[in-house]
Amino acid sequence: MTKTAYIATTTDCWTARRRSFIGVTAHWLDPSSFERHSVGPACKQLKGAHAFDVLAGAMNDIQYEIREKIVRTTTDNGSNFLKAFCVFGKDENNSVTAEEVTDEEATQDSEHQDEEVEVEFIDVEAIMAEDDGLQYQLLKHHRCACHLINLVSTVDANNANRIEAYKKLSRSAFSKCQALWNKTARSTTAAEVVEEHCKLQLVQPNATRCSSFYLAVERILRILKDRGEGAMRAVCAALNVPMYSPADIAFLGEYANTMSPVAQAINILQGESNIQMGWLLPTITTLITKLEKTRASQRFSKPLVDALQDGLKNRFGKMMSDPELVAAAILHPKFKTSWTSDEDVLKLGLSYIKEHLPDHEPLPRPADNSSSASDEEDFFSNMKHVHTQETTKQLDAYIYLACTSEGVNILTSYPAVSNLSLKLNTALPASAACERLFSAAGLILSPR
Repeated sequence: MTKTAYIATTTDCWTARRRSFIGVTAHWLDPSSFERHSVGPACKQLKGAHAFDVLAGAMNDIQYEIREKIVRTTTDNGSNFLKAFCVFGKDENNSVTAEEVTDEEATQDSEHQDEEVEVEFIDVEAIMAEDDGLQYQLLKHHRCACHLINLVSTVDANNANRIEAYKKLSRSAFSKCQALWNKTARSTTAAEVVEEHCKLQLVQPNATRCSSFYLAVERILRILKDRGEGAMRAVCAALNVPMYSPADIAFLGEYANTMSPVAQAINILQGESNIQMGWLLPTITTLITKLEKTRASQRFSKPLVDALQDGLKNRFGKMMSDPELVAAAILHPKFKTSWTSDEDVLKLGLSYIKEHLPDHEPLPRPADNSSSASDEEDFFSNMKHVHTQETTKQLDAYIYLACTSEGVNILTSYPAVSNLSLKLNTALPASAACERLFSAAGLILSPR
């Protein structure tokens, strides 16, 4: 990492075997190929509670050697991490209001916090008045996008229950699903009954795993489709669980259809090797568009679509107007300016690029090489690769934007653009890399 100009980190903390730990992963891109490289530089024990100042001190010690190279640190939305970067962050990008720190999203991630310890919230301005901020210096912070989407699909989705018809139908369908999940989770005999009649086992939802509820509902729908209602009726009768009504089945089908692009977006953003920060805003924008398209075909789940769209706009609103994130998307060859039609958003990114690119370097026109389709092509298929009149004014200055190639190798023809893209796209939009590396946290004291 001494030879690397830009490094991104992800950080997580957890408790296992009555001990607390903090883990850090570091990531960077190869300047020539933009290939992702990742390492695990630290896994150390934390003494005391997971308080914000304890985390800040641990991160400050761990990142000391590479501190000046770190472009962003991605963490979950735990209140302790948010407060650590709020108090000890050194620039305006770390600004978090006291309301945000105490918001429900700051308390959702109970998996990573000691449940016996309550975080004490105090006025941020009072802290800054007492502390000059020089005790620790944390760099730019980024909230895990997958955790935010998970909050949208759980907390914000509950706002759909304000519509009485949706609330009645959803409770009827989900209560029957929950009864089946409870039976099969607690009894091996019940699980054998399901396997005998359905030839498949049910998927158990997990509150700390993104998309698990959607996958559990999808498995029930798959059984109904492949084995028929007779198999499910036999299971419900054997387990003494109410059978799904036709309205329940129709509702579950609409729910799965609505949540499918949400689950797909989470899967995309939690990638590690092929995903860069420039994927974030195009993914969220495309997700909002896909939800809008599904709304017309919904009979029961229109309140759910509205709740999801409102949640995405509220939780990602600041990111959608962050010039660095907009520029990161524009400087990714896959997206450029095709991912949004909002001129004001594009102006933010293009202005940032113009300010941070050296004026004296000419930009040669490269060969137009087409790239092979990626696994995510279907998700972004609705994007139109056209440039609006306003952005056309910038194309002469940045010939890179005029190329139709989506291959990363196009950046090699533009050294200045490539370097800025490298800086903005090094970070990861989600903290899944850290959680994935330390997913066996309970085994950390066992020899392997």
